[in-house]
Amino acid sequence: MYAMSRRRRKALMGLGIAAVFLLILIDRTVSVSNRFTHPSVAGPNSDRAVYHGKSFVVSEIIDGDTLELNAPDGSRNTTRVRLLGIDAPEAGHRETAPMYYARQATGRLTQLAAGARVTVYLDEKGPSRGRYDRLLAYLEMPGGQFLNEVLVSEGCVYADRRFRHGYYRKYKQLEGIARAGRIGLWRSVSREQLPAWLQRMEPDLLKP
Repeated sequence: MYAMSRRRRKALMGLGIAAVFLLILIDRTVSVSNRFTHPSVAGPNSDRAVYHGKSFVVSEIIDGDTLELNAPDGSRNTTRVRLLGIDAPEAGHRETAPMYYARQATGRLTQLAAGARVTVYLDEKGPSRGRYDRLLAYLEMPGGQFLNEVLVSEGCVYADRRFRHGYYRKYKQLEGIARAGRIGLWRSVSREQLPAWLQRMEPDLLKP
């Protein structure tokens, strides 16, 4: 009876140890699975590993500063990218009319990037995701030019002053050159047609 009891205790201890190891294995498997279901969940470093320095085809143009890449992003089949450091005139929605030069900005981005293979670069210090979980990036075209810079140089978009990034000063300078040369939207935009944030941050811009 005693010997039987010892054997039973050993068997129960063995089962207990096996159960503990099984629980640890399950817990680790679930943790790893959850960590990598969506790049933004793991933070900027995960986005950097997935996108930085990698090339993808532009599958759709959304507006003058936003597009889709043919790269899966979590449950989505594509990755939505907001071009970093610039702000295009709003394209408008059901209840709001498009801003001045919105159609031209979207058209120019379409000419430059639709169907093109671009290389993604993330900012060194800033966040990799912005509003609506869009990837914030600089996109290099096959010829070596960056979409962000071309659009601001051609007066299709504004240099975004609201958020600091690696090319903050450069983009402001490029916008200044376009404004001085009356290029693109700067040819005839009025102060009232500027984005509200720009009117607020630059109260003297375009004033006589």
